[in-house]
Amino acid sequence: MDGSKVKGLSSGVNQRGVRNYNERLLLSMFMRHGPMPGSDLARRAGLSPQTVSVILRKLEKDGLLARGDPQRGKVGKPSVPMDLSGEGVLALGLKIGRRSAELLLLNFRGDVIEQLHLAYPYPQPETVFGFLEDGMDHLMRPLSDAQRARICGIGVASPFELWKWHDLSGPEADDFSAWRNIRFAQEVAKFTELPIFVCNDATAACRAEHLYGLGKEYRDYAYFYIGSFVGGGVVLNHTVFEGNQGNAGALGSLRSTGPLGESRQLIDVASLHLLEGRLVEAGLDPKQLWQIPQNWDALSRYVDPWIGETAQELAKAALSICSVIDFEAILIDGAFPDAVRSDLVERVRRYLVTQDTRGVLVPRIEQGVIGFNARAIGAASGPIFSQFFLNTNAGLSSI
Repeated sequence: MDGSKVKGLSSGVNQRGVRNYNERLLLSMFMRHGPMPGSDLARRAGLSPQTVSVILRKLEKDGLLARGDPQRGKVGKPSVPMDLSGEGVLALGLKIGRRSAELLLLNFRGDVIEQLHLAYPYPQPETVFGFLEDGMDHLMRPLSDAQRARICGIGVASPFELWKWHDLSGPEADDFSAWRNIRFAQEVAKFTELPIFVCNDATAACRAEHLYGLGKEYRDYAYFYIGSFVGGGVVLNHTVFEGNQGNAGALGSLRSTGPLGESRQLIDVASLHLLEGRLVEAGLDPKQLWQIPQNWDALSRYVDPWIGETAQELAKAALSICSVIDFEAILIDGAFPDAVRSDLVERVRRYLVTQDTRGVLVPRIEQGVIGFNARAIGAASGPIFSQFFLNTNAGLSSI
């Protein structure tokens, strides 16, 4: 990514007693801009060189930053760029999906160290939490004591009101409804003392895109993630906005219209469960949609019509969203192969041209880049973001 496209963060402050804010600011700038020397950091942040130097020394001592190679070729003393240390912080992330769960270990730079996958017909609490407990043991066993001490928490990405989105009946439906009374923190606390951070799965995917993907290029944008069900996220002022009750960006609930004029939601007309249903009707096994690595080439007869219909709905939804906030861009990603994502985004762009755009600033339509793993990576980034990066949508007193 061209660093010149990355937009700056808000300026820091030099007063005593708020170094925690400035530490978060500098760490956030490393995340957004990559390695840079202290002089460049001071200029971007609006802090004095002395203030930045003191903070950098502390962060390096704490193991959060690492020195790069000296940059020579300029007048004066060679500058030494600093950057986030991959070993500085670790976090675990669990994604609970309709057909599978993912558990991974993430480092401070957003690199996946190791990942585990579990497929199932539908998620049951005992299955998911058993997978988490056993998986944590597997992922942490090779780590040294020092590395284990760097694990800052567990993030869990789960669909909103998980117990409502099933198509089961009888005893299986009764078992699935147990999710209604599940308290994630209480369940996970049975086998670990690590702090728990629970997030809507689409919001988690949005955070992954914002921290590690194309989201770095934009200050404000809306984000669609298409999994079994379509969801979304909202980024305002360089930060994923979670809302009063953690359900901001519930874009799957946007209104749509059925073929007979009936009221429907975007989740009913732009989700992968529709494609899954078509495969079942054709006598094909829908599990191939979720196999890793993904390859849908043999399914093009069914995938192409789904892309066209989904693109039409996303184009209309994008304009609806931008009638509320004039977002710079709409980013689209999902649990599908890169080629499917590219085709979907291109068709949304084409359909957008045919829509009534009176009174609306038409946004850019762009591809997300994280893909299938976005929800699990976003889950793991939750503990990291909460403890080390700057939330520009929160007051200073809440950091």
